[in-house]
Amino acid sequence: MTRILYVEDNEDNVYMLAARLKRRGFEIVVAGDGQAGIEAARREAPALILMDLSLPVIDGWEATRRLKAAPETRSIPVIALSAHAMAGDREKALAAGCDDYDTKPVDLARLLQKIEALLGKARDDG
Repeated sequence: MTRILYVEDNEDNVYMLAARLKRRGFEIVVAGDGQAGIEAARREAPALILMDLSLPVIDGWEATRRLKAAPETRSIPVIALSAHAMAGDREKALAAGCDDYDTKPVDLARLLQKIEALLGKARDDG
């Protein structure tokens, strides 16, 4: 089963998206802030990370920079998720090291396409 780490501090978002991804056959590990996300990524070695950008303790941009700087986590694909779809947010997320970007509320079909594309690329690169 493919493990996805979902770093999100909003319990409603976690409940909705985690349940939908579990129904699609993914194993979901949840972390409620950026620091916990970094620790969970090291401990759980997920196939992919869904990273909210507006997080307590350490925001998603900084958490992603730290994950991409560490040898043990740099190859894990990260999809940034943000409710703040402002001009430049996608570019800022990619500059921080995110592999892709999507907006909230999540369009599940679109997000699944991005997840599958990144998981396929990781398998091809591995």
